[in-house]
Amino acid sequence: MFSKVLLLAVAAAVLADDIPDFVIKGNCPAVEEQRLWDEQVPKHARFGGVWYQQAISTNPYQLLKKCVRIQYDYNGKGFDVKAVGITPEGSQLKRTGKIAPMPLGDSHLMINLDNSFPAPLVILDTDYSNYACMYSCMDYNYGHHSDFAFFFTRTPDAHDKYINKCKEALDNIGVDPSRLIKTEQGNHCNYDQLKTLIRD
Repeated sequence: MFSKVLLLAVAAAVLADDIPDFVIKGNCPAVEEQRLWDEQVPKHARFGGVWYQQAISTNPYQLLKKCVRIQYDYNGKGFDVKAVGITPEGSQLKRTGKIAPMPLGDSHLMINLDNSFPAPLVILDTDYSNYACMYSCMDYNYGHHSDFAFFFTRTPDAHDKYINKCKEALDNIGVDPSRLIKTEQGNHCNYDQLKTLIRD
């Protein structure tokens, strides 16, 4: 329901020529969703566990800006999500939600976190053990769309070879990888405190 409200709000903004920054002219790029889905569904359980957000495109719905640690608990169909990190104001914050197959059988996942809206999510590339590059895109009327890209690793450090894997995955669908903004991770992050927060 909220996603329908968002679509109507964006359409109204486009008509009023007051387009939000995250809405772009053109349509969502072509992605081989069915091929990726067929390859990944049998391995979804392996995607579970802890990930660290290394980079993200501009996204007004991501309220965590630094030290972002995400836990995906596989539940047999999708994932229960717990994300923790530091807000732009410097406070610790926990977000929860779900990632599940699309209810109408589309060949991608749907992410639905608190204080956000349900959106499609495609795993563009992953080796399950080290890195994951993900992409979300929604088409609106009047030739506009919004899209968001994410780069995760299993450790707080991002090695160049995994960064390049994600850049290549985005390049392959015509998305400029320079749009990714680095997420601060490292020694200044108190991961022990964040682990406690994620368990509460």
